[in-house]
Amino acid sequence: MTKIVLILGASGRFGRHAAEAFWNAGWQVRLFDRATDDLAKAASGAEVIVNAWNPPYTDWVRDVPKMTEQVIKAAKSSGATVLIPGNIYGYGAGSPELLTSGTPKQAQNPLGRIRNKMEAAYRKANVPTIILRAGDYIDTEASGNWFDQIITAKLQRSKIVSPGNPDIPHAWAYLPDLARAAVALAERRNTLSACHEVLFSGFTLSLRQMASVLSDVSGQPLRVSNMHWAPLWIAQPFWPMASKLIEMRYLWNMPHSLDPTDMQALLPRFRDTDPSTALAQAIRHLDIYPNQPVPRGKLDLAAH
Repeated sequence: MTKIVLILGASGRFGRHAAEAFWNAGWQVRLFDRATDDLAKAASGAEVIVNAWNPPYTDWVRDVPKMTEQVIKAAKSSGATVLIPGNIYGYGAGSPELLTSGTPKQAQNPLGRIRNKMEAAYRKANVPTIILRAGDYIDTEASGNWFDQIITAKLQRSKIVSPGNPDIPHAWAYLPDLARAAVALAERRNTLSACHEVLFSGFTLSLRQMASVLSDVSGQPLRVSNMHWAPLWIAQPFWPMASKLIEMRYLWNMPHSLDPTDMQALLPRFRDTDPSTALAQAIRHLDIYPNQPVPRGKLDLAAH
């Protein structure tokens, strides 16, 4: 019998890759359209609901609880397992360098508290849930995240931009790998606990180490420069997103990596893409090739 997965947020970063990974694994993939579809009807018969909805930071207070309630209701009516791409916001500033499933989630900042309340709602509702927790995303195309909007925005000028301390460990998740892990866990859903948290370690690189890898894959030496945060501070009165980005600045100065132990036990045959290959795919849209002239000014994205 064909397994059915409903993808919420299929046009987003994780949702797009999840839809492809489930399709490649032989699942029947339903893509939800919020403009026209009814969630209860769309979820009917689905074994898994991938909740990849992710409104802008500025809308989290209003939208995340409402979306969570809708998904819980749909999961209860359909009997589906919910799979959520989790992040590390809930741990909060000052957390230990190695983050585990047992590390206390004591975030005091607003965005971290919202994420913790969202996950707590699934536990309280007793809905079968898989939380696949990962670090910052590495996409296969420019998708408006930190990696392409800030870090590699000036790559064609031989520069990597670091939002914080370039020498501290930082957790990264290559989205095709994360999506493959989501499928593998979904296929093991009946063996997992009611609300099962799995940390996806991905790869851990400081921004200086990332610059070294990107130097190798792009064929050009890269230097690391610091991001200027002053424009964000100035923009706060008339650009609400600025304060949210500043709120999460601590993650660029907090050394962290994710413990792979639990996922290795669940998926012992899973293999991540090596960082060189992942980063080469992530910058291919820039048309940078070794030993070829780099056109100046082709991409000069301002910071958020």
